[in-house]
Amino acid sequence: MARPPRFDTSLLLDAAVQLAAASGPSGVTMSAVAAAAGAPSGSLYHRFASRSALLAEVWLRTVERFQEGYFAALKSSPDPRSAGRAASRHVVAWCRAHPEEAALLLYGAESFGRDGWSAEHLRRADEGNRRVFATVTELAAALGAAGTQDAEQVALAVIDVPLSLVRRHLRGGSPLPGHAEELAERCTDALLGKTGGAATAG
Repeated sequence: MARPPRFDTSLLLDAAVQLAAASGPSGVTMSAVAAAAGAPSGSLYHRFASRSALLAEVWLRTVERFQEGYFAALKSSPDPRSAGRAASRHVVAWCRAHPEEAALLLYGAESFGRDGWSAEHLRRADEGNRRVFATVTELAAALGAAGTQDAEQVALAVIDVPLSLVRRHLRGGSPLPGHAEELAERCTDALLGKTGGAATAG
């Protein structure tokens, strides 16, 4: 029976995330990740064809892990306002539970070298973005959103508001306060309650 690799992909990506959280994307180099993981450089090049591929995987794994729970929250209740509140709470709770990965969300895909990604990495990124857009659009429709402004308000409520709350503390180097999830929910619910026909929703 073949022995499992000592330095698997997950371990190497964990080391890369730690470096990115501490020093930004520029701190994620093949040699730095190898040193942080205590792995030979060959282990990196065996799994990632280039630094561009490594950066793509670091970003995509982080975002896909975040989105998995986010989509589940948006589908968690038949009541759209309840689902919106759950999604907002998820943003804050996930960032609290995963502070290093949350620090990566301060950047964008461009900071992780999106222009140099492979076609497959771009496909994964675009598919995730499409799913977010489609799911938030469905939520807006369920809330009775009427027109572009209402749809934009729903996106503000369930994406920008909780992320802004988290980013302010991450950038300031302060921990998230214990009331952060509740505050995000309240702000989100206030915006959703003023969207289209949602003002009468429960």
